[in-house]
Amino acid sequence: MSTVPRFWRHIPQRYNLVGTHCPKCDEYYYPPRTICPNCRRAAKMEDYKFDGRGTVVTYTTIYNATDDFKRQTPYNLAIIELEEGPRLTGQVICAPEEIEIGMRVKPVFRILGKDGDRGIIYYGTKFVPVEGSI
Repeated sequence: MSTVPRFWRHIPQRYNLVGTHCPKCDEYYYPPRTICPNCRRAAKMEDYKFDGRGTVVTYTTIYNATDDFKRQTPYNLAIIELEEGPRLTGQVICAPEEIEIGMRVKPVFRILGKDGDRGIIYYGTKFVPVEGSI
């Protein structure tokens, strides 16, 4: 039987920003897609590992969270546009008064939370501001 952490390691986009690229129309997608929405079946998608650098498009600060995230409040959730084009939702680690639309961010590997009664820790990508980005 596979352990939960081993299962998560087999999902590349959990620990890396792995998406797909369509070589025919040069579009990038995150999360990964098996078929390009533009080209349909005319192109074969290829895996692509994103650098993770991007820009905050919009954000919100969470002050009242579920029990799992109560220790982290307040925390910032943002829609981040990666340099390659896709947008994703991610946590930006900075004080609520520091985050701004247009802020440049880069990825960091951090604890996302704990799962189950045994408290299995799982990790993933969060974002931090790039110094001097605004």
